[in-house]
Order: sequence, then structure tokens, then C-alpha cells
Amino acid sequence: MRADMSSESHAARNVAASRRLLTFELQGEAFGIDLPLVQEINGFSRITPVPNAPRFVKGVLNLRGAVVPTIDLRARFGMPEATADRVSIVIVVSVGDQVLGLLVDAVSDVLELSAEDVSVLPDVAGGSTACCREVGRIEDRIVLILDLDLLVPSVELCADVSAA
Repeated sequence: MRADMSSESHAARNVAASRRLLTFELQGEAFGIDLPLVQEINGFSRITPVPNAPRFVKGVLNLRGAVVPTIDLRARFGMPEATADRVSIVIVVSVGDQVLGLLVDAVSDVLELSAEDVSVLPDVAGGSTACCREVGRIEDRIVLILDLDLLVPSVELCADVSAA
């Protein structure tokens, strides 16, 4: 019985140490978001542009009556913009009390990473301008983990835009 209890507590520790990510693609590269922050995944719907918004703010969308600011992550990361069309995906996330849409190329899958599979992203770009602080490793794959707290300045801009 004691062996069973120790294996159960070991399993509980492993579950607590694991991390679940929703992975998505931007220009063929893999990114991830902590799954508990994801509210839903939507196919592309009409995004209304907002005049004078920053280039990476695609506009706002109507999500069951709520106005949701939407960021084009390609533009936010300095990648060439893709044309938003029927195959584009909007990941709806919670950042504090703000709901935000993230326009991405495609959603891949949900990954479960152990603590050993996640490490700090080396500071190669002169700071945290890419909104990623960590990287996950799955076999030979690298997944850049999006830190939504680093998007807060973007979120504040979007909140100002949706209030206008």
C-alpha cells in the first residue's frame, strides 16, 4: 500500500510539473500559449479595422456581443503579413481581465511539456521584443512560448482602440 501511495504522489508531482500548451504556426514556425489562458479558437470572422491603430492591431471583432481587439501576431513579430482569409484562425485569450484575439496562420495541437522540456529563451534579439521568454523542446522541434504579459502594452493599446 505504501508503494502505491508513493507512486500516486510521484504521478501527482509529475502532473504539477507538466505544462500544457496550445501550439500554433506563424510563417511555418511553431509557437505556444499556456492552455489555461485560451478561451476559444475561432475560424476567421470579420474583423473591423480601426483607424489610426498600430499596424499590428488588425481591428476588433464581435464575439457574441463582446468587442474583442485582435492582434495580427505576424505583424506584431515583424513578419510579413499574410492576407487574413477563411483559413486564418483567431485564438481568443485572457490577459488579466482583458479578452484579446490573436490572428495566427494555423493551430497545431495541444502539447504537454515537462519542466525539463522548457528553458529560458536566450536573449538574442536585444530584449523581449518578440513577446517570448521561454522555449519548449519536443524531440527535434522547438516551440517558442508566447508570454502574454509581454503583450500588455499591445493589450492596452487595443483596449484604447476598442473603447474609441
